[in-house]
Amino acid sequence: MKLIILDRDGVINDDSDAFIKSPDEWNPIPGSLSAIAKLNQAGYRVAVATNQSGLARGLFTIDELNAIHKKMHLAVASEGGRIDGIFFCPHGPESACDCRKPKPGLLQQIAERFYTNLEGIPCIGDSLRDLQAAQAVGATPILVRSGKGLKTAADPQLDPAIPIYNNLSEAVAALLEQEEVNT
Repeated sequence: MKLIILDRDGVINDDSDAFIKSPDEWNPIPGSLSAIAKLNQAGYRVAVATNQSGLARGLFTIDELNAIHKKMHLAVASEGGRIDGIFFCPHGPESACDCRKPKPGLLQQIAERFYTNLEGIPCIGDSLRDLQAAQAVGATPILVRSGKGLKTAADPQLDPAIPIYNNLSEAVAALLEQEEVNT
């Protein structure tokens, strides 16, 4: 089984410092939905791992989060793709949970659900914590400059070996091209 893990805000859809609190505020980044469809066509199962501390902060309810994710599923489906699982941390930054990225719990949940080891699995994010969570489980971190990615690319803590692409569409194109070279 081929699996890829994507962050949500800043990778699939526009990010907001004020949080994405409703379906109306969820807007896909150009090319991201067709990139997910291309992954599916290449045999990938797509999992989303996202911190959603807006729940703990009382900025939106679980019903609103589910409505956002329903819109995302429908938007991806309209491009001929699918997301096989959405995993989210509902806790705030002060929580002692193990699922808030950069901790590895959310990615470990994905490994359990898909009955797989995450060693070498591509994990695309726009923040240092996305990449650190990937590294903690042996996944392959990939940075995109969309969302918070430009700021992350300039972070001195960023491992210089981590590949950087402008957006999900470019990252997926490079991943699939590399896969073709290796077959």
